[in-house]
Amino acid sequence: MNLIARKSRSQSTSEPINKWSRLAQRLKEPEWRRYGLTLLLGKVGAICILYTLFALYTAFSGTPAHADDPVLKGNDIVNPVNTAWTLVAAFLVFGMQAGFTMLEAGFCRSRETVNVLMECIVDTCLCGLLFYAVGFAFMFGHGNGLIGWGDGKGHNWFFLNNAPDTYESSGVAFLAIWIFQFAFADTCSTITSGAMAGRTGFIGDLLYSVGVSGFIYPIIGHWTWGPDGFLATMGSDGKFLASLGTGFHDFAGSTVVHTIGGMTALAGSIALGPRLGRKFRRDGGGPMLPHDLVMASVGGFILWFGWYGFNPGSTLSAMDIQGIGRVAANTTLAACSAGLVAMFYAYPQTKKWDVGFTVNGFLAGLVAITCPCYWVSPTGSVLLGAVAGVIVVLGVNLLEWLRIDDPIGAVPVHGICGIWGTISLGLFACGKYGVSGATGPDNSATAVLTGLFYGGGSKLLMAQIVGSAITTIATLVVGLALMYAVKATGTLRVSREGELEGLDVHEHGIPAYPEYVLHESAIPHGSIE
Repeated sequence: MNLIARKSRSQSTSEPINKWSRLAQRLKEPEWRRYGLTLLLGKVGAICILYTLFALYTAFSGTPAHADDPVLKGNDIVNPVNTAWTLVAAFLVFGMQAGFTMLEAGFCRSRETVNVLMECIVDTCLCGLLFYAVGFAFMFGHGNGLIGWGDGKGHNWFFLNNAPDTYESSGVAFLAIWIFQFAFADTCSTITSGAMAGRTGFIGDLLYSVGVSGFIYPIIGHWTWGPDGFLATMGSDGKFLASLGTGFHDFAGSTVVHTIGGMTALAGSIALGPRLGRKFRRDGGGPMLPHDLVMASVGGFILWFGWYGFNPGSTLSAMDIQGIGRVAANTTLAACSAGLVAMFYAYPQTKKWDVGFTVNGFLAGLVAITCPCYWVSPTGSVLLGAVAGVIVVLGVNLLEWLRIDDPIGAVPVHGICGIWGTISLGLFACGKYGVSGATGPDNSATAVLTGLFYGGGSKLLMAQIVGSAITTIATLVVGLALMYAVKATGTLRVSREGELEGLDVHEHGIPAYPEYVLHESAIPHGSIE
């Protein structure tokens, strides 16, 4: 073994000597000298060509190799990380439309399924164009406390004209904010259509959708989310209710999206009246049965998933890592708590474990946590979600007693629980968190929100009550005016014959489940015998 090791070491030390001796021997030969020179010139030439190409590129692209840094204004600087985060959240919120479509179709009767699908699809298309044309400018433009129209410099944003690189000081690309807020606006419009399913004419749906998406939602929403909305600036010196000392807060839309949607849904249900054959409990009847609880339940879970864009995405900042995590956790806990409480609370009433109440229960928790999600603790989320689970059952019973027909429970879930969620901030804000920012949270003493249960007094609670009441009443009044105006055109409700035939065949010429057609009137128009 020692002999082998010595031979190995001897060979390893002699190899470099042999290589150098071979190189010296070859350089004495003319052919090897020419080959080495050619190789050296080729490599040097390649490096020169590359440097020349780089110089030409910088010259023609107008970017000198050592140019001074450009002078940028604050609103010209787009934060790519925050913009990407906002876009991902926007896509999640837009995905909620699939959930709404499935939830509404599942809770309705089979003969109006196609009508629900068409309304959700067309509402989305219509809302997109309206929010592009006027909605975004009304809601997020500078103007006055009641309505926006531009950027504060004489430029309006109608049809997205004169748009800056970023929206305000968010650092998020302007059009990324637009697509995010469009998804919110679409949610509001879809909430309204759910409560009016089963008897609304398709032309009437188009007409009221123009009013909701183009005017009611953006104008009333401006009061809270606009840069100079009177509820957003409430409590400031020289502003509305300056003596209150604090403004109205709605982090992700319990009021702006859900209460507005719920109140326009209530207005539509009142103007329409109940579906034919709908007999209420006080008259010896009960709700009409849903046709597909599998579809409705899956739709509810898709909505829950989309809410992770709805609430955490409202930070508009991927840099606020703790805030995003807290909001997501609070959203989850409120939904879990509300779903279980609604199931148990409804049991004595139905003597069954009701899946409809359970699905609407966790949706009620999601709606309630949407406003306070950034400012409450996990324990507060569980508690306020539990209250929402009770409220949604009581809300369904209240509508039943008032003889208001709401096939999917849009008014209790979004309207009533939206009000509760907004007010709950004044009770459960835990006094630790302020506002989310482009580079991280601002938890300074002046920014932190503290509710009544955490020693903050009643100022925040009063601000939340005032803001919620103003938004609720204004939306209901304007919503009733809109619905009765559409009703006066004769297009809001289908004819008696059309409703008895079923909206799918009457309005759209085809049933959702043609293989289960049991009568001749359900055969699609134009079919070949």
